[in-house]
Amino acid sequence: MRRILGITFLLVLSLAVILSSYTAIYLRTPSHVRGLKKTIAIRRGITFKEVAHLLGDEGIIRGIRAFILWGKLSGVSPRIKAGEYELSSDMTPLQVLDTLTRGKVKQYKASIPEGHTAVQIAKILESKGITNREAFLEKCFSPKYVSSLGIEADSLEGYLFPDSYLLSKHLKPEDVIEAMVRRFRQVYTSQYSERAKELGFSDHEILTLASMIEKESAIPSERLLVSGVYHNRLKRNMMLYSCPTVIYGIKNFNGNLTKRDLERYTPYNTYLIRGLPPGSICNPGKEAIEAALYPTKTEYLYFVSKNDGSNHFSSTLEEHNIAVWKYQKGRDYLVK
Repeated sequence: MRRILGITFLLVLSLAVILSSYTAIYLRTPSHVRGLKKTIAIRRGITFKEVAHLLGDEGIIRGIRAFILWGKLSGVSPRIKAGEYELSSDMTPLQVLDTLTRGKVKQYKASIPEGHTAVQIAKILESKGITNREAFLEKCFSPKYVSSLGIEADSLEGYLFPDSYLLSKHLKPEDVIEAMVRRFRQVYTSQYSERAKELGFSDHEILTLASMIEKESAIPSERLLVSGVYHNRLKRNMMLYSCPTVIYGIKNFNGNLTKRDLERYTPYNTYLIRGLPPGSICNPGKEAIEAALYPTKTEYLYFVSKNDGSNHFSSTLEEHNIAVWKYQKGRDYLVK
């Protein structure tokens, strides 16, 4: 009897050693020596068995049954994360599992230019498959959600910092927004807040002013001058007469600003309302923010577009009207 038990024990032990050795070899052996790269989408709710068959069909792994068995025995099967992955057939099964359980999803570059509005940003993100446009905008213009981020404003316009982001596809809008707001807070330091207080502005007002400077100055070297003009007007309680603010307040603007538009009331019409508009009209970059905080000291009170991306600056209304006639052919609705 002891002999039978001994033989049985040796057989079981041998089998265990063989299985252990096979498992160790399997887990550390890639499907192919030459890597075949594939982008694999793991959808939400998919079972581990379905994942294994998908990977097998795509040539990423061999031995589907062994992969499934190990996934269950090791307890990793419930920890697979949905997303888009860049996998290769020269990865071992252990490397594949590590990638899927850690959620090392494929990322895409999304470049957000300075001066883009939330609507324009939403279009870029949707075009790259990163997040849904409507869901993104709903969050951007939800006062409750904006407040939850610690921002005292009605919308996130101005707080979606323009930069290049590496993002995965099919993200929740909150994930994208929070990345942009986090970047904004990295740029807009406590030093900026202190400077805003010195000037008698809130952070929100500085961002609003920066957004106007961003839209009015296509040439970076003019930002400080444009800022100086706006600061001078605000000190004198003059109307700001900013066309970009008027445009922002027009829903579905067709690209042709008319005198009638300037006479239409919106909270953003600085031809009718004195002072800054209620919020930003775009998302300004660092240079525009710094221009708003550190304007050039100047006597200029007016500027008008020269139709080449630059502006003509004037100190008196008489000089300004001459410039308007010269560059805008007398169209008074473009007077700054």
